Amino acid sequence: QVQLVESGGGLVQAGGSLRLSCTASGIFFSINSMDWYRQAPGKQREWVTTISSSFVTNYADSVKGRFTISRDNAKRTVYLQMNRLKPEDTAVYYCRAERTNTWGQGTQVTVSS
Repeated sequence: QVQLVESGGGLVQAGGSLRLSCTASGIFFSINSMDWYRQAPGKQREWVTTISSSFVTNYADSVKGRFTISRDNAKRTVYLQMNRLKPEDTAVYYCRAERTNTWGQGTQVTVSS
C-alpha cells in the first residue's frame, strides 16, 4: 500500500521555526522527486518546494531563503525546515511523491502574529 504520512505541524509564533517530516511506504522512495504543497483557508493548493532524486531543490519565491527541503533515503523521509515563519505561511502542508502522484493527509501549520 502506497502511503505518505506527514508530521511536525503545530502552532508557532511569527519568526519561529518548525520542521515537517513526511515518511513514505509502498513506493520506491529514492527514485521519486518529492514535493511539499500547502493550502491556506479559502485558497487553492500551491506548490512550495521540490527535491529531486538527485537532491536538486527548487522553491517558490514566497519561501526562498526561509524554507529548506531535504531527504533521507535510508529513512524514506523528506523534511521541510521552516524558519522565520510568517502568518501568511499558515496552511495545511502536504507532501507528494511525483512518480505515483501520491499525497499525504496533510499537517496543519499555524503561525500567530
